[in-house]
Amino acid sequence: MARTFERALRRAGVPMAYSQGFSPHPKVSWVGAAPTGVASEAEYVEIQVVRELDPEALRRELDAALPPGLDVLEAVTGGPGSLAERIEASLWRVELPGVEPAELAEAVRRLLAAERVDVERLTKDGRRTLDARAAVVSAEVVTESTGDTSRGTGGTSRTAHILDTSDQVEPAALADANGLVTDSDQESGEATAQVADWPERARPCGILVAVVRQTTPAVRPDDVLSALRVVADLVPPVPAKATRMAQGRLDDSGVLGTLVDPLAADRAASPTTTPSGVDDPAVR
Repeated sequence: MARTFERALRRAGVPMAYSQGFSPHPKVSWVGAAPTGVASEAEYVEIQVVRELDPEALRRELDAALPPGLDVLEAVTGGPGSLAERIEASLWRVELPGVEPAELAEAVRRLLAAERVDVERLTKDGRRTLDARAAVVSAEVVTESTGDTSRGTGGTSRTAHILDTSDQVEPAALADANGLVTDSDQESGEATAQVADWPERARPCGILVAVVRQTTPAVRPDDVLSALRVVADLVPPVPAKATRMAQGRLDDSGVLGTLVDPLAADRAASPTTTPSGVDDPAVR
């Protein structure tokens, strides 16, 4: 995606700033880029240009230069400090077809009750062990069933089971933000065929909504699923679908797991139109 974005910058004629040296590169910085194999509705990229631009014009030109499926939702002129300093966690939505919500809720309860849950990840340097529990700030299990219009839209109702590290989160505090796609390392087999044969309306689907702190190394959605397997032997019969719905700084003053918009301060400070002639602004 990074190469596609850089090609779009060239097509759109964005006056990029370049690094020094024998092989100059445009100054583009992806902040907390999503792992391979997942979908995202909230990716942030910081670019440096040689003069200030109208953010909306930049957004429009870049969006037109990108292929279908990659959309620039907003561009903002950056203020002091880096964008990376304002992003501490991500909000993930993970759908697990074939998993009963009650079973998922119990697995999440066990995960949050544990002080530490070690999982293994295969890297280019071999297997690595990391504590998945330490990164999970809060979690919520949501069930969606068709045919009940008491809540939601389009004939969809939602029942929330709130689980968090302090048992103080209000119902539905996290779920209203979400949507994703993560590849799980569990294969389908006979259980997959059984789930696929179920009528769509009758197929259970547990949905996990979790706020995960950005750590080093990063804890990914598949690591959280591995942790659920460790604590509760939860193995989805088909691959899970994960989507990152938001990124931001954790708001310690509100509901546990609330994320603060990382661009809020820049958006408030930006004029409706931007003057030209200033070197090296950061446009996000």
